[in-house]
Amino acid sequence: MTLHREGKTILLTAIVIVLAINALVAYFLPEQVYIREAVVVITAVFYLLLVQFFRVPKRVTPINPKDIIAPADGKVVVIEEAVESEYFKDKRRQVSIFMSPINVHINFNPISGIVSYFKYHPGKYLVAWHPKSSTENERTTYVVKHENGTEVLFRQIAGALAKRICWYAKEGDAVVQGTEFGFIKFGSRIDIYLPLDAEICVKLDDKPVGGETVIARLAQ
Repeated sequence: MTLHREGKTILLTAIVIVLAINALVAYFLPEQVYIREAVVVITAVFYLLLVQFFRVPKRVTPINPKDIIAPADGKVVVIEEAVESEYFKDKRRQVSIFMSPINVHINFNPISGIVSYFKYHPGKYLVAWHPKSSTENERTTYVVKHENGTEVLFRQIAGALAKRICWYAKEGDAVVQGTEFGFIKFGSRIDIYLPLDAEICVKLDDKPVGGETVIARLAQ
């Protein structure tokens, strides 16, 4: 299993802490066998959860210029018409995907094109499903211009547990559908803003697979 580069420091620190906890319990409670075994199990489960969070899954992206690919694993929590006030400043079709701590948090480019806008916003850490999280939480905003001139905006939003958003692209970069554009640590959300005539291919509560599931299709 391949581990993501964003998790290497955390995993190394965590294994040192896990070993230290077990060593201290064994030293101070040498005769408490059940307690020692319980601590071993609890710390092992904790570490395995961290490992699965930072794993790099194999994904095969169905490349199609009209398709919008899910930018992350998770659950579709919003499908609605909304005003995007930062860049477009008009109505768009919004699709939001919530990533729980058990999801892979790699973020994939929904389309191929040129990054026409990027901005990082420091902010709060409201729970990711909070209505104000998309405007008040720590977040980034990407806009990618499709080869036909259509622009798609996607926004990384940190949740209550996420304290760091990572991004790998800047304005002017060419990006390829299905490749990584970022990573969010521990519970977060991605909003995608599409043209009003885009066909939405998912429903509320669907669980798309990042880099593979088609969530929408452009009209042209």
